[in-house]
Amino acid sequence: MEAYLVSYAADWLNLLVRWLHLIVGIAWIGASFYFVWLDNTIRPPAPGSDLAQKGVSGELWAVHGGGFYNPQKYLVAPKELPAELHWFKWEAYSTWLTGFALLLIVYHFNASAMMIDRSVADLAPWQAVAIGLGTLVLGWTVYDLLCRSPLGQRDGLFGIVMFLFIVAVAYALSKLLSGRAAYIHVGAMIGTIMVANVLMVIIPGQRKMVDAMRAGGLPDPVYGQRGKQRSVHNNYFTLPVLFIMISNHYAMTYNHAWNWLVLAAIMAAGVLIRHFFNLKHKGRIAWGYPAAGVAILLAVAVAIAPKPAAPVAAAAGSAAPGFEKVQAIVSQRCVACHSDRPTQPGFASAPAGVMLNTPELIRQHKDKIYVQTVQLKAMPLANLTQITEEERAIIGAWYQAGAK
Repeated sequence: MEAYLVSYAADWLNLLVRWLHLIVGIAWIGASFYFVWLDNTIRPPAPGSDLAQKGVSGELWAVHGGGFYNPQKYLVAPKELPAELHWFKWEAYSTWLTGFALLLIVYHFNASAMMIDRSVADLAPWQAVAIGLGTLVLGWTVYDLLCRSPLGQRDGLFGIVMFLFIVAVAYALSKLLSGRAAYIHVGAMIGTIMVANVLMVIIPGQRKMVDAMRAGGLPDPVYGQRGKQRSVHNNYFTLPVLFIMISNHYAMTYNHAWNWLVLAAIMAAGVLIRHFFNLKHKGRIAWGYPAAGVAILLAVAVAIAPKPAAPVAAAAGSAAPGFEKVQAIVSQRCVACHSDRPTQPGFASAPAGVMLNTPELIRQHKDKIYVQTVQLKAMPLANLTQITEEERAIIGAWYQAGAK
């Protein structure tokens, strides 16, 4: 089969798996957000009422979709196990499975282009993949040990320590992988922690509670307490993971010299904003949290904003370079990916639909070429085509002279 057809098939696989990942991720996040909201919103029944005598710790009346709902939560478990019991687990499992498949398709199967940046670390593809996979195992191991330690009983301190651990991982990955790959593997690590919480703690605990009831005994409430703790942790992980999922579209973040710190700040903002909503659902309004989150995001936006470039024409000569010279650089360094039929392995179509294989297209995308190639130095991706600083300066001088 022709190489471009293989790349085309890989693009379709990427599309379908990404679409499925989005669908099941919405289902999982929606269920997670709903149940945390429900836990924070239900109110205890009146003392001595029928519900209180049944062991109901809280209930809520709601209206949605033309119907009325009355969800109830039992302090430990109902006196009798219902005939049908729904388990919320496949939303989480499907999200991780599709996410891991996407990680393999986009990053691990094309590690030389998507994971390695020679200016960061000169790795072999297998080394980059091993680092990425090792990060997933390391994250769950450290998190689970911390949860089971005495620190796990101190929510605030645990949150700080876990945040610092994630930032440390982000820093280490930023010194080993390309910025884009470092970000996505931090997200994959957090996502693995989230689904492992479901697989290794929440569902097994719930099974033990159900088994105890089926055997005619009383379930141990400790399993419910552990499940609730891990569920709340997942709730706070969600916004940072969602940002990382979309971060590959924004080279201004992952390609910054302090990319790990940028990620840390944005994750912190997400946690603060999520905390505001969790408190709000309990009836507490604390505007300081979202205000702090927004302030952090604004500070990041200002800190990483591209600085006005100094004139670079002198670096390339006394006169602004002509278009022919710029086109030659673009043809040699960019068109392998950015054309109607890319020749770079792993690319069946131009990234983001940006094609640069004609003079008209180069002029049309001159702003993107300047920002991505000269200011952010995000392109070529991982500098696969070995563009030089002199060539970047030539493009910059041409652009600043009016891109004629």
